[in-house]
Amino acid sequence: MRELILGGVRSGKSRLAEQYALASGLPVTYLATATVEDEEMRARIAHHQAQRPGHWQLVEEPLALASALQRHAAAGHCVLVDCLTLWLTNLLCAQGEARLRQEVAALLEVLPALPGHIILVSNETGMGVVPLGELTRRYCDEAGRLHQAVAQSCERVILTVAGLPMVVKNEM
Repeated sequence: MRELILGGVRSGKSRLAEQYALASGLPVTYLATATVEDEEMRARIAHHQAQRPGHWQLVEEPLALASALQRHAAAGHCVLVDCLTLWLTNLLCAQGEARLRQEVAALLEVLPALPGHIILVSNETGMGVVPLGELTRRYCDEAGRLHQAVAQSCERVILTVAGLPMVVKNEM
């Protein structure tokens, strides 16, 4: 099963994803895409680390998400990816257009066939103000396209608002 959990900043999407992973009763691999660029991000990462069970396996992969998913997804196992938009940001800022297209295509190719329970977390950026700069507008466009494509491969899509899950798609 594949699930996509979307929501704004501090909407409760990561907490919800962690609850679903725990409730699955399966061994969990937490696939983190964040990188520490400053003290604020270091504090965010520490907060997330403190919230999740210590027995979960941690894999940090900021760029090659499809490869990491292929290595860690398995029947009888849950992989929680947090988050797609940080992964997209890493690719937009550091890797160039060719790598971005390659990695997104690889993710969309492997996602439908991955075994086990896959939970993907991402920031919904299409419901806010229009960003002022070219890069931030491109980021929102790319995130919107990514979410649409990933949602097609997921059996369940949830939008989290104020800590409350709203099921958008449920084909279970």
